[in-house]
Amino acid sequence: MIRPLPASIDDTLELLARADYVAERSLATAVFLSLKMGRPLFLEGEAGVGKTEIAKVLAHALGRRLVRLQCYEGLDVSSAVYEWNYSRQMIEIRLAEAEGVGTDEASGHRRERIAQDIFSEKFLIRRPLLQALDADVMGPPVLLIDELDRTDEPFEAYLLEVLSDFQVTIPELGTIRAKEPPVVVITSNRTREIHDAIKRRCFYHWVDYPDAARELEILRRKAPGTPERLSREVVAFVQKLRKMDLFKLPGVAETIDWSKALVELKKLEKENCRLAIVRKHRSVPEGKKIEFEITEKGMKQIGIFSI
Repeated sequence: MIRPLPASIDDTLELLARADYVAERSLATAVFLSLKMGRPLFLEGEAGVGKTEIAKVLAHALGRRLVRLQCYEGLDVSSAVYEWNYSRQMIEIRLAEAEGVGTDEASGHRRERIAQDIFSEKFLIRRPLLQALDADVMGPPVLLIDELDRTDEPFEAYLLEVLSDFQVTIPELGTIRAKEPPVVVITSNRTREIHDAIKRRCFYHWVDYPDAARELEILRRKAPGTPERLSREVVAFVQKLRKMDLFKLPGVAETIDWSKALVELKKLEKENCRLAIVRKHRSVPEGKKIEFEITEKGMKQIGIFSI
């Protein structure tokens, strides 16, 4: 059953909330406009703030298929869009040779037919961008282009045709267009600037770290087994960390994982438990770390040492 798109910003907020995504109204506005106007949604922000999760939530909430393109340095058309099945093509050619395709004029038409046949769609391997243009009984899929900033600029240039007209041009076949445009979500951690030509084709939104109240609500939904008092103290500590001059600030994903880890320790009410957030980058001097104690009273006294 095809699920309708949200009719308003409030409906969008409710749609995201039903999938346990706690969004601020500005983000819900960008999502609503992107869905309503059929334009890609470009989400930029630090790692771990929930950009990728938006695409997963939309696919789940709308009952659509999720097509994910994970970007990396050196990503090219053969990995992102399409490539020919060369092994099958060679087998087809060998079979034609075995059947006695000669060099005389009488066999010329057959050679031409084989040449056309091996470059037909049955020999085409569809990669994520081309898969996202295919029609689906559940409605157009959700296309997630994740961490676009990891790719090279030439790949950005290739994306312009896809994002503008939702079509892909294959020299041997022609232009393949989507009957209905997919829901496109692009994310970037801003390790480099994305070209303005990409941003002009999208609705842009900067996804920031959540405030304490929203992060606490996220914990309640994503880590429901965490005691309320502990959740509040974890959020308070993470909020304090983000005000420090650290190489990498903790995202929401780290807050959730840390809370779940503390619950799994099962020793919080019996004894003091010392944890450490150790260095995650070689630029941090050896041995430098942040240490704190979690007492049976629930982290009432948190100290930060050796910074």
